[in-house]
Amino acid sequence: MITDRFVEEYICTLNEDLPEYLFEIEKKALEDGVPIIKRPTQNLLRFLIRNSKVCSILEVGAAVGFSSLLMHEYMENEGKIITIEKMHSRAVEAVDNIERAGKNNYIKVIEGDALEELSKIEESFDMVFIDAAKGQYNNYFDDIIGKLSGRGILVCDNVLQEGEIARSRYAVTRRNRTIHGRMREFLYMITHDDRLDTIVLPIGDGVTISYIK
Repeated sequence: MITDRFVEEYICTLNEDLPEYLFEIEKKALEDGVPIIKRPTQNLLRFLIRNSKVCSILEVGAAVGFSSLLMHEYMENEGKIITIEKMHSRAVEAVDNIERAGKNNYIKVIEGDALEELSKIEESFDMVFIDAAKGQYNNYFDDIIGKLSGRGILVCDNVLQEGEIARSRYAVTRRNRTIHGRMREFLYMITHDDRLDTIVLPIGDGVTISYIK
């Protein structure tokens, strides 16, 4: 927890309730131990998508399709989403959830490694949302920048790892040090890239928002 838990929970009570079908997908994902975006991040995405009138999104890390379905709720003009998921079981569940929600004409799930699949995608997007393997964010970066259109928005989740990133690498467990180091490199890179205007927000597990200059 980065911010005060009671403050965060109070703020969440002020925001819109999830549609029932999304609430059920969220509940099952949490019961199954599937990592999905937290409520503060959900509310941030809602705000950005609505106010920037986002019509196309590329997502890296579909999990079970919850975030794609959530984002589509707030898009205009029957917006389109392409989402990539490496784990077969989750990709299958994502497709199933999307079909049951009647959104399969708007949300396309690509099963595969994002490092390979990104190079095959030729479209540009109003928004790119990254919520995948944390140690790979650096490797996605150049491909992702090339997928943003105009004043496109790049949103990256879990960048502060519940505050662990602010600690010394020697203060985190040995098994987490590689990801800790790579994420610190990513945060420096994204905040110092001349092509982007970036802010780091301590909500959820930490989120960056970047606009193409």
